[in-house]
Amino acid sequence: MIRYLPSIAAALLCFASHAPLAFAEQDQPNIIFILADDLGYGDLGCFGQQNFETPHLDQMARDGMKLTQHYAGSTVCAPSRACLLTGTHTGHVYQRFNGNIQFREDPHDITVAKVLKEAGYHTAMIGKSGLSCRSEDGAMPNRKGFDHFFGYIGHGAAHRYYPEKLYRNGAEVLYPNNHGKEGDQYSGDLFLADALDYLELHAGQPFFLHLSLQQPHADLAAPDEWKEPFVDKFDDKPFIGDHYRAEPHPKATFAGMVTYLDDTVGKIRAKLEDLGIADDTLIIFSSDNGAMSEGGWSRENFNSSGPLRGGKRDLYEGGVRVPTIACWPGKVAAGSESSHISAFWDFLPTACDAADIDTPDDLDGISYLPTLLGEGDQPEHEYLYWEFYERGGKQAVRWGDWKGVRLNVNDAPDGPLELYDLSTDIGETNNVASKHPDVVEKLAKMMDKAHVDSTLVSFGKRAKKAKQ
Repeated sequence: MIRYLPSIAAALLCFASHAPLAFAEQDQPNIIFILADDLGYGDLGCFGQQNFETPHLDQMARDGMKLTQHYAGSTVCAPSRACLLTGTHTGHVYQRFNGNIQFREDPHDITVAKVLKEAGYHTAMIGKSGLSCRSEDGAMPNRKGFDHFFGYIGHGAAHRYYPEKLYRNGAEVLYPNNHGKEGDQYSGDLFLADALDYLELHAGQPFFLHLSLQQPHADLAAPDEWKEPFVDKFDDKPFIGDHYRAEPHPKATFAGMVTYLDDTVGKIRAKLEDLGIADDTLIIFSSDNGAMSEGGWSRENFNSSGPLRGGKRDLYEGGVRVPTIACWPGKVAAGSESSHISAFWDFLPTACDAADIDTPDDLDGISYLPTLLGEGDQPEHEYLYWEFYERGGKQAVRWGDWKGVRLNVNDAPDGPLELYDLSTDIGETNNVASKHPDVVEKLAKMMDKAHVDSTLVSFGKRAKKAKQ
């Protein structure tokens, strides 16, 4: 693997002196967004997981803030990540579904990386690209605002943890001893090493790093050192394999994958401390959608959705409410917790707010920096909106404590809404639509307002070709 040799030399000098490197205080903070893949609301210790421990993320929560009502952009990866990167929700974003679609060239689909880069930030994305489901265009992340990219371009390839190839700034990087489902170089190790090198190289200047990790998305795969501690702990049923790799110990492997993810976050935070830039860095950790049930895994095994209903591919809370933590020493109050209602499309304006730059117009997002800092007035969303085109088509809207869900939209675009009061029914078990027809009518109008027709997809059909 290519390494950043000057940064390693600097690190050796740092370790020799047994002190962190010293950099001038920055006017603009570094921003790191670490994204897990298919991690459920209840999969971290600090969010209620009891089958295994996540000490580093739990410590991050103690050092920062838990956002208990933060929502993903969608209930599957491509549209969710598009919302994160562009500041728009699924009623407006271009990439609204998993499939043959990718971001368009500028000036369309402007990313948070492009905005921060123009403000003087060095920008990087490492791991699974959120810019395309299926593509071989390895230079696309660079064109969309990322100065540095290393990872998977397509989401299908990112199902595998032993890549035969990755892309580094447009060039293929080959791993001849890897075969997708098996191999000798685990992608998580490659991404962590690249991220640590990146931090060493760019410490002392404002940077934005989007570390987009795969765990715990199926394939179920973890290095033996992470899986073996759990092999005898759970009553496991072997998975014989299908599209995803066979795994004799699914529960042990899943626990190993989440603890591996947790350790990766710990190593990133430790590097910031070693470099003396932790106080200059806002870190946000989240998941791209709710808990999965595939590849030999069921979210019921470890109660991965916690108290929430459903999971991945649902628009109930378990599909879109995600475990989220923010940490910025000296800025975000340690051990704090917020129930502010926020979503992925709020990240772009939040990053702009933190960098003290103008936020682009025509976004759906609202900065939640006032909540993080505990300063100033926090603007609130009138509502949050999602749409999803699989499994009959679905829509959902949250207005205050009210949550409306419409199913079977492909066949009945004006069909009935289910209505839940999240203040008393976080598990969405009691549909109270018949008792509150006025609320149902209001939420239906919000859905109509939030949805803008797409040339690529509509309820009932999807364009066959969506690459632009």
